Amino acid sequence: MTSSIICAIFKKMDTTSKLAVITGLFSLTVMINLLFGHLRNRTKKFSFNWFLCIHLPIPLIFFARVSSHLGFQYVPIFVVAALTGQIIGGKIEF
Repeated sequence: MTSSIICAIFKKMDTTSKLAVITGLFSLTVMINLLFGHLRNRTKKFSFNWFLCIHLPIPLIFFARVSSHLGFQYVPIFVVAALTGQIIGGKIEF
């Protein structure tokens, strides 16, 4: 019941509110992948840890997208955000 109410509320949101949710999730996706991209850069290429650094953020981003009731049409936006975060995170030096 609660899920259907939230879904109805999201469908009734105006464009500005939807854009705010999408922008927030885009930023969250980039920030999560910055960390994992940095960790990926410090591990041996094609090792198990390298594999985990690439794939562990995916369920987190999926959960965030589903819990905010965004449809599949927004998945390419978050793929771009994830790739951007991984690439930039791999180039960050501390």
